[in-house]
Amino acid sequence: MNLSLRKRICWSFLLAGLVCRVPNAVMAQTNQSDAERWLAKAEIAPAFVVPASREAWEAKRQEVRTQLWELLGKLPPRPKTPKVEALSREDRGDYVVEKFQFDNGAGAVVPGYLVLPKGITFKAPAILYCHWHGGEYEIGKEELFQARHTPEPPGPALARRGIVVLAIDAYCFGERNGRGPGGPDEKGQAGEMTASKFNLWVGRTLWGMMLRDDLMGLDYLVSRPEVERIGVMGMSMGATRSWWLMALDERIKTGVAIACLTRYRNLMGHEMLKAHGIYYFVPNMLGHFDSEAVVALIAPRPALFLNGGADGGSPEDGIHAIETTVRSAYRLYGREEGFESVVYPGQGHVYTPEMWKKTMEWLMERLKLKD
Repeated sequence: MNLSLRKRICWSFLLAGLVCRVPNAVMAQTNQSDAERWLAKAEIAPAFVVPASREAWEAKRQEVRTQLWELLGKLPPRPKTPKVEALSREDRGDYVVEKFQFDNGAGAVVPGYLVLPKGITFKAPAILYCHWHGGEYEIGKEELFQARHTPEPPGPALARRGIVVLAIDAYCFGERNGRGPGGPDEKGQAGEMTASKFNLWVGRTLWGMMLRDDLMGLDYLVSRPEVERIGVMGMSMGATRSWWLMALDERIKTGVAIACLTRYRNLMGHEMLKAHGIYYFVPNMLGHFDSEAVVALIAPRPALFLNGGADGGSPEDGIHAIETTVRSAYRLYGREEGFESVVYPGQGHVYTPEMWKKTMEWLMERLKLKD
């Protein structure tokens, strides 16, 4: 064996020995996902803790709500009551549909529907209905009259139970698809991306502007003489709009959120940021708290959350982390029964007949109606 070959063999054994002696910490690091490494190096606030006393929580609650508004950005002030233009009124047998629109004071016109029980002669409860996303930009508020994602069309179903229903088109959806700063030819996801970019440049978030429009819809509901008690509901993006709205505005007395209760850190840990569109993200939120802080603001008002255990957009471990924190807030008021969260094993991003039945029972009871 020549000297050169012997040297190569010796070096091979030496390198093999070094590889076998790599410290466990280095090996563990290579087993981390990129998401875990990013999280480990990010400045993220520690887990949110509800204070032990109600007095301390009330003070903390106000701090969190104030911080949420700041994180949403410099939103234009909204008028006390929006100037609503009535466009049409249609009798559909056992319910009436009014179509309306209002100027949101930020360069956009917001169209919507008000669905009224037929022959209503008394103050009735109402639902602010938040439509979903699903990449179906052309639908928006028309979801009220469809059974694409709910077992029956929600608008007529609620109206037949004596509930007034209001829904608007969110930014980039329905009649607002193609009505953004990118012009009429830019629709769908491209229009949503441009709307988000525009709002970031002027110091605010698209999410904040969407919630602002929803709250203008709520302002209109409050102004209606037929309405006395208001709840909110929605699926997917509509679910997230629902629990954020309840967190921000005490006028909403109850709510049902279906198929979206997401703890953001857990979403990242599961490498599922792709499950949510750009509209959804609020800069620096995790520098202050995660979503359990938002949901906790709803206490002590009754709220129902229904999610599938196999829904990648709402990882189950994150749901349970939210539940633990939020229940402690409800406990301070002696209202633990007011917070209910159900995870359906094996179910994905769906609104099943069982979920729908539970939704209707919850609303009928919490809005003080008899089915």
